[in-house]
Order: sequence, then structure tokens, then C-alpha cells
Amino acid sequence: MDIKQLRYFVAIAEEGSLSAAAGRIGIAQPSLSQHVKNLEQQLGIDLLARSPRGVTLTQSGVILLSHARRILAAVEQASEDVRASGLEPRGEVSFGLPSSVSMVLSVPLAETVRLELPEVRLRAIEAMSGFIQGWLEEGSIDLGILYDVSALKHMQIRPLITEELFFFSAPDHWPFKSSPDRPVPLAEVAKLDLILPSRSHGLRAMIDRFARANGIDLRVSIEMDALTQIKTLVARASGYTILAPAAAQDLVARGELVAARIDEPVMRRPVYLVRSPDATVTRASQEVERLTLQVIQDLTSRNIWRGYAINEETRV
Repeated sequence: MDIKQLRYFVAIAEEGSLSAAAGRIGIAQPSLSQHVKNLEQQLGIDLLARSPRGVTLTQSGVILLSHARRILAAVEQASEDVRASGLEPRGEVSFGLPSSVSMVLSVPLAETVRLELPEVRLRAIEAMSGFIQGWLEEGSIDLGILYDVSALKHMQIRPLITEELFFFSAPDHWPFKSSPDRPVPLAEVAKLDLILPSRSHGLRAMIDRFARANGIDLRVSIEMDALTQIKTLVARASGYTILAPAAAQDLVARGELVAARIDEPVMRRPVYLVRSPDATVTRASQEVERLTLQVIQDLTSRNIWRGYAINEETRV
């Protein structure tokens, strides 16, 4: 079985007629008929049911058609990828970003890609970490950023930074005697009405884990899985929250929120750039990955994304 035979078979299946398929391909009908007979002999089974009205696929033919289409699509994609490898990076790159990362990274990354990679279309997808992990495992996105990679297998993982979680409040609703420039213990934060994501959210799971490890019970008054709404509620003095500074840097800059480090314990989480080995590594995606590292370095150096650099080596 070769690619030519598969192409001929797909044409016959789609046209429903040997003569129509022969005209579409541009060969003589007897020659096309012989190709099909040779294929059936190689497989030892009939693929077509012939009648005066044309041909229909047998059950075996239906199975072969499904495989043939996937094989031909993969061959075409391979050809495009090889041709593109020696040219200017081009094409679409899909990138899954958690909401807190998207707040600080998506705009400067999109602007940088547009300036430096004019033929590349960046598709930034903001979603919860669980969705991003699933898309990476399916190979349906090129890149993703995750916080917890302990359950991932056979992924290319690049550690980026470690960020701390902070306590956030409306400026006129500050609950402590100390000023926001002083750390606040988690045990004191836990006594307040907190607005946090639901337990299915990765951030909430991390906060709960730290609290349990230190024998602390949190008082969660509102569960909200939308980052924008959490910040809005806190800014309206409807409660308090715990977030990474990057997630709320916009409202802090406008004076709508104030923040303080949390200690006893300090809550830190690593941030990883993840690539699925099942997704084709195009030159465009490699260049977007390079620019992502460049933009993150710039954001952290200017303290826009507050974090500590961690191991830069890529592991699989």
C-alpha cells in the first residue's frame, strides 16, 4: 500500500464512480481500476461493491477510507511543515494562559509577536488550568502555561518563575493595624470574609493545601471562578482575596486595590511553560516560545510580574 493508491482510493470513494474518479485524477479508467484491484489483492479483501450505477464502499472500504484521509492529511501537513522550516516563521500558534497570567502576559506578548513575527498569528486562549492541561494532552494547542505539572507525563516542561501569593483589599477597607507594606500572617487573613475560586480551581486547591498544612481554617464567604469579578468585588469592599500580584497589578496601579505579602507561611507557586510532544513543533511556535521568555524576563525585571527566577533548563 502506498500514498498513490490511497489517493486514488479516496477519489473513488468521494466520487462514487470509477469514471468520475479517473477524470478527477487525470488517468485512464482501466489503469485506475487496476490500481484498486492491486490494493484489494494486497489487503486480501474487497473494498468496493461494484454495480451498474457505480461503486459503494464495503465495510472494510469504509475503515480504509477513514485511515486514508488521516494519512493523506498527515503527509500534507508534514510537507507544509518541512517547506515552512526554511522560511520566515508563519502560521497560527495557539497558547493557553491561565487568567492570572493572561492579565500580565497576553498583551505585551501579542504586541511583541506582531512586531517581530508579522507572519505569525498568535491565538491566546484564556482558560482555567484544567482545560489548558487537557488541551496540551490532546495536542490541540501548541503551548500552555501551568502551575502544577506533577500529573503531566511525556510533556516538555520549562520552569519560568516562582511567584508569591498576596493578600488584597480595597484601600478604604484595610482590616489590619499594620500597613500594606508589612506582611500579614495567613492565620489572620483566614479570619476575614474571603472571596476565592471554587475548590475545582488550581489556585483554590493550592491555598487550601497551605491552610491545611498549617492547621488553618479559611472563612470563604463567596466562591467565584472569574478573576475579573473577584477583583471587582474586593475593590467594592465586599470581601478580601488571595491572588498572585500579576493577577491584580492593573487595579493596584489604579489605586483600586492594595496588597500585602502573606507569611506564616509564605505561599509560593512555580510557573511552567509546557509544550505537548504530540503537537507539531513548528518554527512559528519555537519563535513564540523564545519571545515568551524574552517578554517574561522584561516583565520581571521591571517588577510588573513579581517573581523569582528558577531553573531555566527544559525537562521532558
